[in-house]
Amino acid sequence: MENGSVNHEMETTSTITIKGILSLLMQNLDENNCKRLIPLGMGDPTLYSCFHTTHVAGQAVVEALQSDKFNGYSPTVGLPQTRRAIAEYLSCDLPYKLSCDDVFITSGCTQAIDVALAMLARPGANVLIPRPGFPIYELCATFRRLEIRYYDLLPENGWEVDLESVEALADQNTVGFVIINPGNPCGNVYSYQHLKKIAETAEKLKIPVIADEVYGHLVFGDNPFVPMGVFGSMVPVLTLGSLSKRWIVPGWRLGWFVINDPSCMFKNPKIIERIKKYFDILGGPATFIQAAVPHIIEQTDNVFFKKTINTLKQTSDICWDMIKEIPCLTFPQKPQGSMATMIKLNISSLEDISDDIDFCFRLAKEESVIFLPGTVVGLKNWLRITFAADPQSLKEALGRLKSFCKRHTKLMLQQQQ
Repeated sequence: MENGSVNHEMETTSTITIKGILSLLMQNLDENNCKRLIPLGMGDPTLYSCFHTTHVAGQAVVEALQSDKFNGYSPTVGLPQTRRAIAEYLSCDLPYKLSCDDVFITSGCTQAIDVALAMLARPGANVLIPRPGFPIYELCATFRRLEIRYYDLLPENGWEVDLESVEALADQNTVGFVIINPGNPCGNVYSYQHLKKIAETAEKLKIPVIADEVYGHLVFGDNPFVPMGVFGSMVPVLTLGSLSKRWIVPGWRLGWFVINDPSCMFKNPKIIERIKKYFDILGGPATFIQAAVPHIIEQTDNVFFKKTINTLKQTSDICWDMIKEIPCLTFPQKPQGSMATMIKLNISSLEDISDDIDFCFRLAKEESVIFLPGTVVGLKNWLRITFAADPQSLKEALGRLKSFCKRHTKLMLQQQQ
């Protein structure tokens, strides 16, 4: 795809999904290979024993379930106490206070993505999506008949947004500007200054920002996490998040869609009524999971969060140190946050591998290691590697990666001939 390209027509059947390609990679494993499987393609930290939720979270769910008070339907927009707890939690980092009416409970962040795009969609509309990015945006936009316009992230600038391309792509039919921070798939964390520039650009273009903050607070580099909602008085911000990553409970499917708009530039009675009606047809999280949220947020000790951050810092350092030693790979920036990072493949140095998809299928078959091809997230001949794994497994996987690359480099093959 060319820089700043516009995707006018996209069938949903042609969209490559993360789970779809990972399923195919799993099918390609060699049953006769005695090496244990090391999956580093999915952002699910629960696959490894060093990542587990706090006891407080499990106990809160048990208490809510055993109370026998939360076996019925919840309001479609979420339990009032859950909405209030999330509003208070998010308001801690904002210069204004959210109300419970600003918060809508979703079945994970994926459903929050669908809500955001469904509420903005209209005939002839388009949405700005980052490349590389998270392919669920493309899939949801396609189902909503939204034209997808990709703007580029700049690896040489810490994966910052190419704001010039954003301004060139936007027009009177642009209804939303998606920002993912901390970055998935790049592992970047935007500075306050860059986020302010993003807000100023959105204000100039008169479009709301969709702020995907599912990895919020999972940062371990130079930049602290700054929620996009900080700039909600400048431009409407639709914040998407969940318990999944910070509390390490992706299977609980507890997410939120939040309107940061203290100046009421976006929200009005008609918009709110439309959102409520849309939630009437959605299935939210289990009522007892929602009921546990206030206790989970209030009682989780900061020690738990620090332990997760320290582990991610350790494993991201392992990635940085080991991948730099592999000649056919380029690491543009050390991860600063989230649980994944992007690595560039030097295909020209590999003799018998055609592209990133071929690379990942061959790696799975020969080494029983699963990475995500960069094509899936919008960058051909790159790899997305999830470093939310136990250090020993990560070291073993990267050691196998090094051996694989060594076997397939042109120089090594020439020496063997």
